[in-house]
Amino acid sequence: MTDFKTIPSKPTLGLGCWAIGGPFFMDGRAVGWGAVDDQVSKAAIAAAVEKGVTHFDTAQAYGCGHSETILGDALKSHTDVAIATKIGLRIDTASKQLTGPITDAAEIRQSIDDSRKRLGRDRIDMVLHHNNELPIDTAKPAFDMLATLYETGVIGGFGWSTDFPESAKAFADYPGFTCIEHAMNVLKPADQIVALIEEQQLLSLIRSPLAMGVLGGKYDQKTQFSRDEIRGSNPGWQDYFKDGKITDAYLAQLDGVRETLRADGRTLAQGALAWLWARTPNAIPIPGFRTTEQVHDLCGALDKGPLTPDQMDEIAAILKRAR
Repeated sequence: MTDFKTIPSKPTLGLGCWAIGGPFFMDGRAVGWGAVDDQVSKAAIAAAVEKGVTHFDTAQAYGCGHSETILGDALKSHTDVAIATKIGLRIDTASKQLTGPITDAAEIRQSIDDSRKRLGRDRIDMVLHHNNELPIDTAKPAFDMLATLYETGVIGGFGWSTDFPESAKAFADYPGFTCIEHAMNVLKPADQIVALIEEQQLLSLIRSPLAMGVLGGKYDQKTQFSRDEIRGSNPGWQDYFKDGKITDAYLAQLDGVRETLRADGRTLAQGALAWLWARTPNAIPIPGFRTTEQVHDLCGALDKGPLTPDQMDEIAAILKRAR
């Protein structure tokens, strides 16, 4: 079981549950991944557990509670499987709208109790603040509450889902603060935050390890994503896609590293995960999934392990950056 405190001694894989949350919206734009079949989602979760996945990452925001509900139901007989969820964005479960940040400590506490009900867990293994750009002073009441909940055993640990090193460091001395979730993949190496995480000896949960599907191998310059999902809705805070298409710059980088990632019989997605394991020992990638087939492909990366130093050097040279 992932304990969210110990740096893994071998390549470890979690799975992210954004895509199985179904549709939800913010400021009039779709920020989910479109319609889902809950039975397909539950079958995929079961397949992941069978393959040895011991950690799932979700959020209150994903489907405005729906992802938590589906995950909790699927794992009700697997209490040994760890769950991380994220808090700090107010949700309307009826309209499926994100309606703003939560900064009040009492409301944070209530939202965690709501997550516990949806997940069917008295104790949540890891709780992460979801608001990436929240000012540190504004975030402090939430982290003070998380520290209290850690001390009383309601949560097993806490951290921040942020891409900003100064935010990652701000509460690192709180007992129970052991984890940073941040974006990183072969196209976005995240040098500064990785250095901070290694310095502080925090656990690194890697979101967007496949660059929102760009590194999955299924899509090319002809692919057009619907405005009904995050990759086609132009929310303004991701740059992999523009007007529902993968940007030329990312396609060019992908073409450059494709064959190296697929070395040793890996699929493209497996190679992208292998790059992360070679990048930092602190990493637990949490790629998204929808189907059993995707789960099997992702879990297959564990059989191959990390890329070799020579392969890492080759990719760095292709992308013209330091190793």
